[in-house]
Amino acid sequence: MRLLASLAVLSAAIAQTPDPAYAPLTRAYDALRARDYEPAVASFLQAIAAAPARPGIRKDLAYTYLKIGENLLARDQFQEAMRLDPADTQVALEFAFLCYETKEQAQARRIFDRIRHGAGAAAETAEAAFQNIDRPLAAGIERWTAAIAGGADNFSAHFELATLAEERDELALAAEHYEKAWRRLPDRRSVLVDLGRVWLALERKNEANAALLAASRGGEPRAGELARELLPPHYPYVEDFRRALALDPSNTELRRELGYLLLRMQFPREAELEFRTITEQAPGDLLSATQLAFLLYGRGETSAAQPLFDRVLAGDDDDLANRVRAVLHMPQVLKARPEAPKPQSIDAKVMAERSIKAGYMKDALKYLQIAHEADPGDFDVMLKLGWTYNILHDDLTAYRWFDLARRSPDSKIAAEAGRAYRNLRAANERFRTSAWLFPLFSTRWHDLFSYGQIKTEVRTAAPLRPYLSLRFIGDTRQTIGAAAPQYLSESAVILGVGVATVPWHGITGWAEAGNAVGYLTHHMLPDYRAGLSVARGVRSESGRWFADATLDGLFVSRYANDFLLYVQSRFGAAAGPEARRAQLYWNANLTMDSKRQDWANYFETGPGIRLTSSWLPPSMYLTFNAMRGAYLTSSRPNFTDLRSGVWYAFTH
Repeated sequence: MRLLASLAVLSAAIAQTPDPAYAPLTRAYDALRARDYEPAVASFLQAIAAAPARPGIRKDLAYTYLKIGENLLARDQFQEAMRLDPADTQVALEFAFLCYETKEQAQARRIFDRIRHGAGAAAETAEAAFQNIDRPLAAGIERWTAAIAGGADNFSAHFELATLAEERDELALAAEHYEKAWRRLPDRRSVLVDLGRVWLALERKNEANAALLAASRGGEPRAGELARELLPPHYPYVEDFRRALALDPSNTELRRELGYLLLRMQFPREAELEFRTITEQAPGDLLSATQLAFLLYGRGETSAAQPLFDRVLAGDDDDLANRVRAVLHMPQVLKARPEAPKPQSIDAKVMAERSIKAGYMKDALKYLQIAHEADPGDFDVMLKLGWTYNILHDDLTAYRWFDLARRSPDSKIAAEAGRAYRNLRAANERFRTSAWLFPLFSTRWHDLFSYGQIKTEVRTAAPLRPYLSLRFIGDTRQTIGAAAPQYLSESAVILGVGVATVPWHGITGWAEAGNAVGYLTHHMLPDYRAGLSVARGVRSESGRWFADATLDGLFVSRYANDFLLYVQSRFGAAAGPEARRAQLYWNANLTMDSKRQDWANYFETGPGIRLTSSWLPPSMYLTFNAMRGAYLTSSRPNFTDLRSGVWYAFTH
């Protein structure tokens, strides 16, 4: 138990795995110190892409946005940081105040209400802010309730009362008066969106979908767009249309769509009833009149269809009239159509830029798609489409747009798109090959060990990735078996096939089966191994101080089915310019195994240094460590070990 407690403490101190966000964070903090905010924002966004689960990066980006006046973008980053770390009261307060400033009073009130029930200065601040929002809402609700009771039974009174009630989270009251407001102005279908949203919050799903479906087919473009965002992703069922029409029976567009759906489902009688209702409610709907006439005519009821045909022939829709003439074997009538006035041009790119700056990424995506349709050769639009899809977490689509944009004749666009394309390529290509090599000299064993692996994995839709692997494990003294599994020399080449999980919050699992061929013994032995790896890392705001740790569990069949457990942790500081950066740190490592063998249970600690340089490949570094260790389950003497190694890895 004492060892397990030590293991838990050490696992919090974290890994020798390189932090993927380290380089962009360093650039971001350097830019902040120089008050160069745009490069800082760009670097923070790159760091978020590399480490999306770290709330501190989003928090720092939010404060940077505040410095340049981008309050909406700051609000969104604080919201995400609060989601990742709900216990951070300061972030929650910042988010709530920005919600209040950006007219999201209901959200701000909820956050202040949660924080005010705590303790300390934050609770006092939240209490005051909550009351500043809640008191006017309560007074407004009381005032409008009295006005309605006094006879102000009109649209405005009910709508204002419903709006205040929703902001105060009195959802049942809000739903009641949104519905009353809409009943008084049924053509104002945007109110149905409000009603549907509140019904969803009340978990009245069927009623909510009915209101939203009616709004989505009601003729108000903005209301329809908002309603479609809240509707389920599938196409509505017949019962969905029925419920929506029960709520909004005069919705001609909705009823016509139901009629055509019934026709496609081979229910002509039911469809006929819908089209007949439309022709009675809206005599000017020539499309529905034409469809009803065709149904009657096809059933042989020519006399019933003729008045409808006459209505269409007398109308101003030449296409429908000619379709009727074709059915009745009448000559076609061709008329020169006046040229329709062209709508006022809207610069979709400008609207997209505004939407991006405001944080409305879905709106930005729509405008960028319009801009691309208008000019398919605009590489700047392709690049922005890539970034927008990336922010919306659709990396596969973003990857394709970056691939197109990197072919731009504009070197700046091509370079930016190329970097983004390469960053996403490893995660989105069907096949990915990676390799690493780690030669290491140890004075404890007076030997040079060498470890390496080449692995090709297949990306699938599932969170599992099958792979083929070729490992090499050996040493210059050509020994078989060493005294510690961390430096175990198997003097073998191991060919295996395995499967690994997609990394999740720094956790990866894998299992592998294969054969090991000893290059000294020339024997072939079966080799089964599996493992679980957990990695964590933290950085100071300046990027200088750090703490990393990894915890690895490894099962190896070739060593009597032993299970090995490693914790490797370090903490320290970075020094020197980025091109020749050195990391000075202190190691604390623990190794244990399930069989409690004396050589596999020890603790070691000591200083170390890791060096990189501009003349080395980006993924190569040199390590030097001086370790002092003690065995945990035997009386073996303590040991001292000086180690030096070279790590190199690449992915294709």
